[in-house]
Amino acid sequence: MKKILLLHGPNLNMLGKREVSIYGDTNYASLNDAIEKRGAELDLVVDIKQSNHEGELVDYIQNATGVADVIVINPGAYTHTSIAIRDALLAVGLPVIEVHMSNIYKREPFRRHSYVSDIAAGSIVGFGPDSYIMALDQAAKMGKKLPDDS
Repeated sequence: MKKILLLHGPNLNMLGKREVSIYGDTNYASLNDAIEKRGAELDLVVDIKQSNHEGELVDYIQNATGVADVIVINPGAYTHTSIAIRDALLAVGLPVIEVHMSNIYKREPFRRHSYVSDIAAGSIVGFGPDSYIMALDQAAKMGKKLPDDS
């Protein structure tokens, strides 16, 4: 089975509570349930992790070597600030799909720059929770499949 490391960055654990007018009312648990359901439908193993800490996200990325086939990442606010996350993604050499629930290119000027977009296979923005589902659909089509551990 193809293995996906799915990373949620800072404040995504607050979905459904924060800025509902931007991110919608889907809560974090419901989003992850939908991700797991779609992953199962696509015969993917999806390892979902969230952190509000840049270094922890870097550790998750570094530990993906030999474990994941594709990284799906919503770096949250680190999209616009973290060279460390960018460097970690480059270091592991895995295909990356960048995801954002809101369309970052229609938001404040400081949110329109991404340190991930130009190194990602693609970016999916502005479709709310469906952005993640679309990313899984694409992840299922890309990257090499690791040997099954079972």
